[in-house]
Amino acid sequence: MECLGCKIANQLVEVNIVYEDSLVTCVLDIAPFNEGHLLILPKAHVRDPDELPLETLHAIMNASVRMSRLLKKVYHPDGITICQNGGLFNDLNHYHMHVIPRFADDGFIWSEPLTAHGAENRLKATCSKLRSAESGM
Repeated sequence: MECLGCKIANQLVEVNIVYEDSLVTCVLDIAPFNEGHLLILPKAHVRDPDELPLETLHAIMNASVRMSRLLKKVYHPDGITICQNGGLFNDLNHYHMHVIPRFADDGFIWSEPLTAHGAENRLKATCSKLRSAESGM
């Protein structure tokens, strides 16, 4: 098994498991943004969310709710950030969802684009384009 995400999800490397079921494993991130920062990984190899079987999608979302409740109970954060990076930005090459307890002034930011793209001026056209493509799926 070459995939690090598969190794993590199936405990073939040392991990700190917080929760698991038959489809997913929730582990502490080894480079946490805040204490309690978790990763949810499917046990089967999948790279991007559009490849996930429906049953696994449900397991991931159920785990994200369960882990959010747990983090709120233990750390009393000001909020929870849940995110996933796909494609080129998926550093494990295996689907994983971050669940991060957040605190006011913790430094976590959503940055603005580095270059102006004007997408805010094309919202109606963008919506039309997406709705048209979606209806053809």
